[in-house]
Parts: sequence; structure tokens; C-alpha cells
Amino acid sequence: MREFSHMPTTAESRSPTGGAAAIKAPATPAAGTGIAPEDIKRYVQLYAANPLFGHHDEWVITDNPFRRPVDHQAVTQHNFSQPLKREEVFSSSALAAQRMLFNVYETDLVFLPDKDFAAKRADFESFYSNENKLLGELIRPTLEAHVFGFLDEEIDISGKWSAAAVKSYLQHLVDNHERSELDIVSAVLSSPDPEKAALALLIQVAGDFLTESSASARNLLGKFGPVQSELFKIAIDDYGYGVHKAKHSTLFESTMATCGLATDAHAYWHFYLTGSLALNNYYHYVCRDHSKFFRAIGAIAVGESLFAHTCRKFSEMLRAVFGDRVDTYYFDEHFHIDAHHGRMAAENVVAPAIAKYGDSVIPEIVRGIEELQSITSLADTDFMAQLAWADDLQGHKAAAARARQGGLSEETESTKTTVVLREGEPVITRACDADSLWLVESGTLELVAGHGSSIQIQAGEGLVVRRGRLQGASSVSPRCLYHVYQLKD
Repeated sequence: MREFSHMPTTAESRSPTGGAAAIKAPATPAAGTGIAPEDIKRYVQLYAANPLFGHHDEWVITDNPFRRPVDHQAVTQHNFSQPLKREEVFSSSALAAQRMLFNVYETDLVFLPDKDFAAKRADFESFYSNENKLLGELIRPTLEAHVFGFLDEEIDISGKWSAAAVKSYLQHLVDNHERSELDIVSAVLSSPDPEKAALALLIQVAGDFLTESSASARNLLGKFGPVQSELFKIAIDDYGYGVHKAKHSTLFESTMATCGLATDAHAYWHFYLTGSLALNNYYHYVCRDHSKFFRAIGAIAVGESLFAHTCRKFSEMLRAVFGDRVDTYYFDEHFHIDAHHGRMAAENVVAPAIAKYGDSVIPEIVRGIEELQSITSLADTDFMAQLAWADDLQGHKAAAARARQGGLSEETESTKTTVVLREGEPVITRACDADSLWLVESGTLELVAGHGSSIQIQAGEGLVVRRGRLQGASSVSPRCLYHVYQLKD
């Protein structure tokens, strides 16, 4: 997770004839599919109905990278045909769309379990089947427009830009970032349980770090001159120059293992926040669609430039929390290598691309810089909100008691949903679209707010679940009956 402040730009672009021209974003982030909305809806539901994407028996998915719960029930309840607004980016619809989109993108990547491949062969074949890939490709543009369309309204690139202005702007971002303590790091260190908070943060970045450089590697094939070779140099650093022990994702596995976390790809799928999925997906979004190549190199340039300081702060935080037992070499290695990568991306990729292809590509490069900052800011906000809520589950249990004592209004009663869970049922995490009051009528409910973060709610007790917060529920009694009421803002 690359943390830095989003700083909107005001500038003027250049037209091919040299005159000033306003740059307006397209209406949607993906070209139309020519498929009727009702057919897209059906394809989305068919995609989500794949048994691989159904509920799972355990909260941690051990050594099976093909099992990725999506929540078919949520998919059937939402219409993905319109872009979300910024205030909706942590909604139930956003979570379902980001999960599906991540799965669509990652069918381009190779995943294999560490052990017992024969027992997982059917899952392997289903994940990479033509049916799964074809359905994914049919729904991909719709899902991209749904979750990234808000960027077109939020970011307006206009004004006069030059290669020198882009270089200066990148340096300005780096200077500001290196003076930052990073809010997400401060949130971990100030948590009442810093170890649990630090593990939560490592889980959020694991979706990217365990397959590091896979998204940007999409831009390495083809033929486009020296810029291609410079991008390859950055990627081959990430891959340890062919030495598996030096591969950055291998280094991160060691960090996770020394903190007591599983190193399987997507073992903690249930706990990936919507914002974290969005950040991972954004890199795939601009790198997979090669019409967005210049946007991609802008995002890569700013990401590489700022990641060195982020890693320095992460390393300091991990050592403060876990002491000598944690292996921070993954982050320590990035102190110098990503500062170098940042210079490479700015001087050997972005600047030569502008020189070769003209100033007309600058607005796309700047758009990539801005969009990545916006998505990263949202991911950080999501993590800190989840941490704050998970850190105060007892307080939200007390809030539920107060709400119940105060009486439920007729309007709140009208939103009542009754749920019955049985012990041992498969589980799923979801996001709430409104603050809600959960009241247990019989049995015992365990509400999960993250890996190692849960609370039991007995009959007669309740909990307030905040809007946008990721949560899952299971019964720790043979049968549990509970009610969910939507609360007013």
C-alpha cells in the first residue's frame, strides 16, 4: 500500500498544433461492449456463480489460490451498470465488483499451490477455463466503469504542461512525501493492539506484494524502443534478476512468516478491504489496457518514486512493534532500490516517452499520477476506518445496548432483516451500506472484523456495524438467530 497525499493539479495541456487545449476525460473508463445491460447483468451473475467464488469453510484459505469468495448473494442484489460515486467506493457493490475484477485480471497470471496439486487440479482447470475467462472478459469493462468511473469526475487535467513541469511535479510529490510520517503507520502504532494492527496492514499489502510487479509486467511485451528496456530493468530488479531467494515477493514471504502469517497467495482473501483491492486493480486496469499505456507509466513513476520512504516507515513500524523477531529485509531493500527505480521511471521512461511521442501524451501521464494518488488515498482511508472500528468492538457493543434501550423507531423496524446461521456453515465477509444494529435473539454469534479480530455476541446482546466496514459472521452455537436494522445517519 503506497501512502501519500492526493494533490490535484491545475495546468494547461498542449494541442498537436501547439495551442492550449482543455483535456476532458471520456465519459466512461472503458469502451462500450455493445452488449445490452440486461445481458451484462446475467453474465455478471453467471461469473459470480462459479463454485470457486462461493463461500468458504474457513476464514483463512490454505494453499488454494483459486478459491476466491465473491458473495453471489450481494452480486444478485446490485446493478453494476453505472459508475459509483466517490462516497460509494466502500459499498457492498464496490466490494463485490472489486473482488470479481481482481479475479478477472488474475486469470492472466500463473498460480499453483505449494502442495498436493492433484487434489486441487479441478479448481485449477476451472479457474483457467475458457468459460471463466470468457465470462470475465465480457463483464470486465462494465466492472471497470463501475469502480473507476468516479475518477473521470474527480480528476480534471488541464493547463500547460511540459516534460520539465512533469519532472518538477514528481519531485515536489517526493519532497512532500518524505516529510510525512504516514497516517497509516501512525494508526498502527497508536492502536491499543499494535501487533494485531500491524498484521492487518501486512495482510492488506499481501495481495500485491506476493505477486509483485505482475501488473506492470503486462507492459513489457511488444516493441516500443528504449523505454521498453528501461521498464524491463525495473521489473527484473523486482524479480531478483532470476534468483528466487532475491525475488521481492520471496523477501516479503519471509516478513510475513516471521510475523506468524501464512505466505500462501490470497490466504487472507476474506480480509482484503475494498480500498486495497481497488489499489491492486488500478495497476491492472491501466497496464492491461494498452490504450492507457501513458497513464500506466505515470502511475508507475509516482508509485516507484514514493515507495522508498513508505518502506522506510513500514520497516521502522514493524521493528517497533515486533522487535528483532521480524524480518524487515523486504522493506529495507526498497530504501535504495525504489529511490533508484523512481529516478529510472522519471528520467528513463517518462521523459523519453514525452520526447518521442510528443506533449500530447503528457495529460495521460499526469492523469496516471493523479489517479494513483487518489486510489491510494482511498485505500489508506479504508484501512484506518476499519482499524478504528475493529479496535473498538466492545464500544460498539455498548452502543448497541444504548440503541436498544432507547427503542427502535418504526422506520428502523421496517428495515429489519432476520438471519439464521448454523454452526459450521461456510463463511463470507461483506461490507455494510449503512450503519446497522445487529441484535442476537438466540444462540451465540461471532462477528469477525479482520484476521484475529472478532467478538462474540450472546442472546440479548448486539453490536453496531459501521457503514462500509468489512465484517463476517458465524455461529458458535448449533443455531443462531439475529436481526439487522439499518440506522439513520
